[in-house]
Amino acid sequence: MSTLVTDKGFTADDWTHGYCNEGAANDCRAIDLASDADAHALPLPPSLEMIRIDFPSFADGRGFSIARILRLRGYKGRLRAKGHVLADQYAMARRSGFDEVEIDDELAARQTEPQWQARADWQAHDYQTRLRG
Repeated sequence: MSTLVTDKGFTADDWTHGYCNEGAANDCRAIDLASDADAHALPLPPSLEMIRIDFPSFADGRGFSIARILRLRGYKGRLRAKGHVLADQYAMARRSGFDEVEIDDELAARQTEPQWQARADWQAHDYQTRLRG
């Protein structure tokens, strides 16, 4: 099982439509992207409602770059990080364009909801805001 993390805390996953691989992006409502996917080449049809990007390791930050590129390309649907994202990385995930993070229940037990919620005010604590302040 997995736990979904949003700015409001832990929540149940409300997505029930399944996922296709990136090769079927034109025919699906949601796709799974690998951490080495080419975000510039991915088709973004209007029917695409969600993109879930894999994080195979907490040390692999390529998913953040993919999310940012997709947002810069104009993707407005849901973006979900899936896998080994730590609570300390939640603010970066939100700043790069993710709406939510999907973690396994084992990680949710180790890094509890209050740890994720402490980073939910992701817009207030970036270094650029402090420098401009």
